[in-house]
Formats: sequence, C-alpha cells, structure tokens
Amino acid sequence: MQPGMVIVGAGEAGARAAFALREKGWAGAITLIGDEVHAPYERPPLSKATLLDEAGPSPRYIVAEERFEAEAITHLAKRSVVAIDRDRRLVRLDDGNALAYDKLLLATGAAPRRLPLAGANRPGCVTLRRFEDALHLRERFRPGAEIAIIGGGFIGLELAASARQRGAAVTIIEALPRLLSRGVPADIAEVVQERHRAAGCALLCGEGIAAIEEEPDGLAVRLTSGKLVLADLVVLGVGASPSTALAEAAGLAVDNGIAVDARLRTSDEAIFAAGDCCSFPLPVYGGRRVRLESWRNAQEQGAHAASAMLGEDIAFDAVPWFWSDQYDLSLQVAGLVDEGRHTIRRDGAEGSFILCHLDEDGRLVAASGIGPGNTIARDIRLCEMLIAKRAHPDRDRLADPNTRLKSLLSA
Repeated sequence: MQPGMVIVGAGEAGARAAFALREKGWAGAITLIGDEVHAPYERPPLSKATLLDEAGPSPRYIVAEERFEAEAITHLAKRSVVAIDRDRRLVRLDDGNALAYDKLLLATGAAPRRLPLAGANRPGCVTLRRFEDALHLRERFRPGAEIAIIGGGFIGLELAASARQRGAAVTIIEALPRLLSRGVPADIAEVVQERHRAAGCALLCGEGIAAIEEEPDGLAVRLTSGKLVLADLVVLGVGASPSTALAEAAGLAVDNGIAVDARLRTSDEAIFAAGDCCSFPLPVYGGRRVRLESWRNAQEQGAHAASAMLGEDIAFDAVPWFWSDQYDLSLQVAGLVDEGRHTIRRDGAEGSFILCHLDEDGRLVAASGIGPGNTIARDIRLCEMLIAKRAHPDRDRLADPNTRLKSLLSA
C-alpha cells in the first residue's frame, strides 16, 4: 500500500479538503470515505429547500461524482472507518480492508442529540441529519398533520417554518424561557418568535419534557408542567453532539470535540480534524476554544486543513458566521455574541436592524441582525470584516444608518 491523504467523512469539510489538496499541488493518492450512498452534498437545504421545493427534491451536491474521477480522488461511499492504527498509520474499514495514510483528516461531523427520557426512541420521534431524513419529513409535513417540534434553536425553528409552509399544524416546545437562547440576542429572538406566532405556530417556552408516550392515533409529549401535546410526529431539534468515538478509541485528545491546535492538528502530528467534530482555538478571541456547527466553518476548515496537511504553518483565524432563513426573514450572526459587553443598534431598511456587540474596550466582537430577504447581508459582511480587523469603531457612526460601514474599515 502506498500511503496517501485519507479523509474520513464525506461532508462539507471532507469534500472541500479533498479537492483543496489537489488544487494546492498534492499529486499522491487521496481517498475520501463516507458512509452515505450519495456524493457529498450540502446540508443546510435539508431543513428548507428540500422540504419546500415543489419539484421532486434531490441532494444539492458539493461536487458532481464525475469530478472525483477527473481529479483522481477515490470516493469510497457506503463505507465506515472502524479503527485507526496510529502506530502503523492505517485506517481499518468496515469491509475488512485497510488503508495506509501519510496524513489523516477526521471530518466526522456531528450527530443529532437524543433526549435521555422515556419514549424518545419511539418510531414517531425523528431527527434531521441526512437527505433521507428530509425526504421522510417532507412526506409527513402535510395539511392536517400535527407536528411537535422539541427545541427552539435554529434547526427546530427552520423545520417549524417549513412544516407550517407545507400546511401542517406546529407546536414548538422549548425548555428555556425564550427561543434562540444560545448565541442570539433577545431582541432578535423576539422578532423570530412573533413571526412564528403570526404564521400560526403554537409556542411553549419554559416547558420541560417528562416523557413521550404512545397514543392510539399517534404520540403525546408529556410536559413537566403536566400539559399534554398530541402529535402525529415528534421532531427532536435539540442540537448535535460531535462524532468523536473514532478519535477517542484511537487515544486522541477530546475536549468538546476532537481537540486540535490553531493549525487543526490533533494530538497526533499526522492526524487533523475539521468541521463540526472538532474544537479549536480562535485567535480573534484570544485563543478561546470553540466548536462550531456551521456550513461556512466546515467549508473554510476543510480548505485550511488541506493546507496544514501539506505542511503550511498558518493559524485558522476566521470569524464565525451563522445564518438562518425562516419564512421571509433572514437572521445572521458574525462573531460570538457572548464576547460583547455593550450593544449598539443600527436600524436598516424594511424594519431590519443589526445589533453591534462591543467588548469593554470598545472593540467590535460580534454583530447580529435580522430582516426580510437580503436587507442585512452586506452590513453583516462589513461587520465581519471589522471584527477580523479587531476594529474599535466610533459608536455614534456605528449606530447611524447613514454612515456606510465600509468607511469604518479605513478609520
């Protein structure tokens, strides 16, 4: 066996890394291993376009399957890695074969969390992670259906919006006092909450789940308050856990994900990790260790990991960015909101607004906004650039909607 570059996980990070290795001049073997039948595809559409497009949905591929052959990249579909032999630099596959590696990238992603309570594994309790999951939800989200969605975060709310647009009745159950409690300011969460109410969703915040019970015609979610929510389908949208079992079994350091350094290198110098599965230090926040579940982070880390595997010694220093589309609204967050100590509001067109979050020294550390369509996109992008620059913008100019944020970049 001639060792080459082996990538475990054929999602966003893994696929981007495979092609970036070729683009950066690696001429040796590249093997991308994924346990799904499909070529690598985008996951954000699963909670939106895949459910709502009138035409029969198909995965939105990151690259067409024929590109693998053109770039001499081996894509092993429907295959899993069951063990890593670090001493011999081998990965062992579920079919009994083994592959030698020069460098190994773990892009194993994350798996939906299951609630540790009675009934959470019943057939009518589902999660969303794969294309087939979205097809199942598309079939069940129909007029007359009663859908209970547990979790008022991004994924739960996107699914709630899609279910309502398909004509289903929706009840959202959130254990915390408000929706989007993690990483989204209350002012923005309130706009989202009112939009869901206006669309006809029932919202139950501050309600814990006691059990999920079987009923003659479906399921019942029993709340800790004693309330009972009847449903044809219960969707669990309570976050995801990093897929670290393979790394842990190999003895790699794990800290809220596979622990990597600023180059995305694990505790083994020949093994790297990228995307939802890893935690890493962010220089823009003084080396604070974070784990991000976002499309762009996976995309950027895939490309960065390819550079690191080829020996480049450059720290990954991107500003986190998240987005969510629900109904006609677009919500975007650049940076980490909890780094802020002071907030400045910047109003925009069509009722949109952006909240600029400053630390104690007046440095812009995050920006969060909401509005219809693309009304906030340009200004959030400019705020992201200011965050990356470690800028200390003038507060009055930041708040003035007549001030072009681009002008603050040169201030």
